[in-house]
Amino acid sequence: MTNNDAHRAIDAVCRIESAKLIAGLTRIVRDVGLAEELAQDALLLALEKWPETGVPDKPGAWLMATAKHRAIDLVRRRSLFERKQQEIGREMDDRYASAVPDLHDVIDDDIGDDLLRLVFISCHPVLSTEARAALTLRLVGGLTTDEIARAFLTPVPTIAQRIVRAKKTLSDAKVPFEVPRGEARAARVSSVLEVLYLIFNEGYSATAGDDWMRPALCEDAMRLGRILAGLAPEEPEVHGLLALMEIQASRANARVGPGGAPILLLDQNRARWDHLLISRGLAALARAESLGGALGPYTLQAAIAACHARARTGAETEWTRIAALYAALAQVAPSPVVELNRAVAVSMALGPAAGLELVDRLVTEPALRDYHLLPSARGDLLRKLGRRPEARSEFERAAALTRNVRERDFLLERAAECDDAPDPLA
Repeated sequence: MTNNDAHRAIDAVCRIESAKLIAGLTRIVRDVGLAEELAQDALLLALEKWPETGVPDKPGAWLMATAKHRAIDLVRRRSLFERKQQEIGREMDDRYASAVPDLHDVIDDDIGDDLLRLVFISCHPVLSTEARAALTLRLVGGLTTDEIARAFLTPVPTIAQRIVRAKKTLSDAKVPFEVPRGEARAARVSSVLEVLYLIFNEGYSATAGDDWMRPALCEDAMRLGRILAGLAPEEPEVHGLLALMEIQASRANARVGPGGAPILLLDQNRARWDHLLISRGLAALARAESLGGALGPYTLQAAIAACHARARTGAETEWTRIAALYAALAQVAPSPVVELNRAVAVSMALGPAAGLELVDRLVTEPALRDYHLLPSARGDLLRKLGRRPEARSEFERAAALTRNVRERDFLLERAAECDDAPDPLA
């Protein structure tokens, strides 16, 4: 095997096995930063050995065994040091000798529980949202610091510092490596889902840069969502979020034109939608709904996405049902953005004048002051009502607010189109 082959093999194994490796090691050393270091040590050793010996038949098991032995050596040294401090002048009793072998059994416990613990600790509320996203992609997603920095268009040193500080915060706060129970579990699940959806949304509609979408981030978020759905099968909102991501991602090929320009939902070629992703998303939605209880915000959003997925053409879309689902969403997760989306659905169900009335109520909303989709939606409704000069002004304002180059160009094109016909009310 050549060095290049070995490097590719190690990279592939790292993507697949790193989360399990770090999760298992964290349970031994009780420090996620140290666990990652031990995992990296094992990978470096593989980099030395595998070009000569070949990649093992079970590379993940090889890495885990290598890292486990290093972890056990570390625990032994720590335990010996602590005992010597406490028992100076006394011989070690038999309790320590009998405790060490148990570490082998501890690390070989159900890896699923370890992965779930790693997800929860990576998304712990003690960390900022940005830190949670970076740490989750690093530890659970297996992305390098460079890859995370590129994904979020953030300098590499900034991401590296964010990850280091996050690990230190977890260590200083002595955050337990455990799956939360009772009322705490719901809050922690919510924190995890927030991080996954943040990652997905940054890939689905990039906030800045030259690309309208970053599909790799969507794929990372969906992969993590599938892992979480397998680890927490009785959590309805986990399946709801997975359904939402799968259905939205199904449109990826149709959302961007040949030159990279955005294509709006109703203008997309639905034959280019990924029907495998749609079927998986609809199955996840059915699973979320079957678990009972009131539908949560992610499941409601998935139900809205499902309305689009089931419509063979834009004209067949059940806009009345979508407007009703947005009204329900506004009850469980009220926000100005939800109200804006509801207004657009109402405009499609009852006409642009009805939608504009709702949108106009949001114009003075402080939370939407710099939200480019508000003037964009208002511009679209004004255009449909024939108020083209006003529409042009709104599209230009939206273009000035967005930081995404593709979206800015698209909005400016829409503004220019408002000059194509005279205002019938002039």
